Amino acid sequence: MSIDAFDTVILGAGAAGMMCAIHAARGGRVLVIDHAKAPGEKIRISGGGRCNFTNTGTTARNFLSNNPHFAKSALGRYTPQDFVALVEKHGIAYHEKTLGQLFCDHSAKDIIAMLTGEMARAGCALRLSTTLESLERVDDGFAVVLGGEGAGSLRCRHFVVASGGKSIPKMGASGLGYQIAGQFGLAVTETRPALVPLTFGEDVLAGFRELAGVAAEARVSCGKASFDEALLFTHRGLSGPAILQISSYWREKEPVTIALLPGRDLFAALRASRQENGRRSLPNALGEILPKRLAAFLAESHGWAGPIGDAGDKKLAAIAATIQGFDVQPIGSEGYRTAEVTLGGVDTAGLNSKTMAARAVEGLYFIGEVVDVTGWLGGYNFQWAWSSGWAAGTAIAERSA
Repeated sequence: MSIDAFDTVILGAGAAGMMCAIHAARGGRVLVIDHAKAPGEKIRISGGGRCNFTNTGTTARNFLSNNPHFAKSALGRYTPQDFVALVEKHGIAYHEKTLGQLFCDHSAKDIIAMLTGEMARAGCALRLSTTLESLERVDDGFAVVLGGEGAGSLRCRHFVVASGGKSIPKMGASGLGYQIAGQFGLAVTETRPALVPLTFGEDVLAGFRELAGVAAEARVSCGKASFDEALLFTHRGLSGPAILQISSYWREKEPVTIALLPGRDLFAALRASRQENGRRSLPNALGEILPKRLAAFLAESHGWAGPIGDAGDKKLAAIAATIQGFDVQPIGSEGYRTAEVTLGGVDTAGLNSKTMAARAVEGLYFIGEVVDVTGWLGGYNFQWAWSSGWAAGTAIAERSA
């Protein structure tokens, strides 16, 4: 095998890795390696194929981490507006869907083409279908052995781990980045699936199956965390943005509280329905406020029957209170198979928040999802990829100058 030399080798041709490469290339030769056959595979499937590439309201408050302040430096120096400027420079049409979430008008492939184009212009090398066989620290940097189509031995001054987490293993996700951290003495916090549907025992699931496909606006809470977004009933349990959000905060044996139609005075709506037509049945009255299948399910489950005109204020208030504050008990989640991200990762205590460099290992960097910085649903994790990749790439270029 031939021995080559690069200033920087980046493990992972995803969002963070490609962004890092573009900026690190100002400081010398850059090689990006990935086991996949194409770069940016998680970008390609994100946002229903439209890529929710950032969120205009991004702050460190939108992330979970053992150190809630760690992300501030990178996010503050490379902002959503900076990435939007790059998108606009390339003429990529986009739109805001809701809550600051920006999506491509056409395809997520536009973002991949933008990044690979920038890498090519910067002179970055890319080896796909290539695996990392070994990584060792040597006096002047790292000795790297690669397998697969890009097999070979090489040396580099900087090594960047942008390998992501364990989410979506069918796309090749693994814990390799955590193994590398452990090899060099960096701690890794507990990892678990995040932004993932929740599952339930058969006693609860039987009812949810009847409602599969029904969506409703809800406030979903667990502990101090609460999200007002859509909830979706599925054959396997509960999903939808509100559930995916709360899954990052939920822990085993904890209940999840659901309030349907948050912000609406449901008691007043039921009283108005009673006044309008007292002969209307309670299930039918609820069906004019909630999705009909959901209203019928709730009415049957709680024994809400008879004409609404027979229900006094006390009963209507109790019905409203139940609908806007009931607990469900998940037994788990769908796991890494469908999780959008991995919660936890390389402990930020061992990293420099400005450069993303390992404090105890000169030339070693960790960026993106592999780090213990996990965003909410809605473009935040992509912004962390851009920001942390930029921070590491810029630091590498400055170090090499």
